[in-house]
Amino acid sequence: MINDLLNAVKDLKSSDVKKLVDTRIREFKGIGVGSSDVIFKELCFCILTANFNAEKCMRIQREVGDGFLTFSEKKLAERLKELGHRYPNTRAKYISDAREYKDSLKDIIHSLNGEELREWLVKNIKGVGYKEASHFLRNVGFDDFAIVDFHIIDILAEHDLIERPKVLTRKKYLEIEQMLKEIAKGLNLSLAELDLYLWYMETGKILK
Repeated sequence: MINDLLNAVKDLKSSDVKKLVDTRIREFKGIGVGSSDVIFKELCFCILTANFNAEKCMRIQREVGDGFLTFSEKKLAERLKELGHRYPNTRAKYISDAREYKDSLKDIIHSLNGEELREWLVKNIKGVGYKEASHFLRNVGFDDFAIVDFHIIDILAEHDLIERPKVLTRKKYLEIEQMLKEIAKGLNLSLAELDLYLWYMETGKILK
């Protein structure tokens, strides 16, 4: 069944979808060389996406804007609620706490290496697990982390490459990530590119 998956991605690479993927990857690289505020707002976006719709989070990110930097925790929670987030109070708390690293985050992500960086995010940023940390790193230009969410798990399970895990432990996350690395290598893609193609296969959209 892996050949079916490889062929499906190859077909997308030969289509107009490739332009969308390439454009999005360039956008991610641009965020990564942006200001500390730009990078922090991307972290806020990834905090919001946990157990919530990515498209709605993109709209919230646009609407809140610099409020991620300046709003009080209470005001941010109220705004998130107005905009329809499922967990406004919890996410506002996580974002407020994360401001401790707002000005140093850019230096941190450019001073730590690979897995050490992801582990730092998981350990120090409340509300960030392996998926959210990988999502953030991908969105600021890193291309060697897999975003293992239910869309990706569904695709792999549908192609009989994994069994759907009841709980996504660190060990299971890294096992699935290793499988995705091997798939990406076989397609001559980065993990960041592969994720966008797989997301498109599952949703018909290139988001972030």
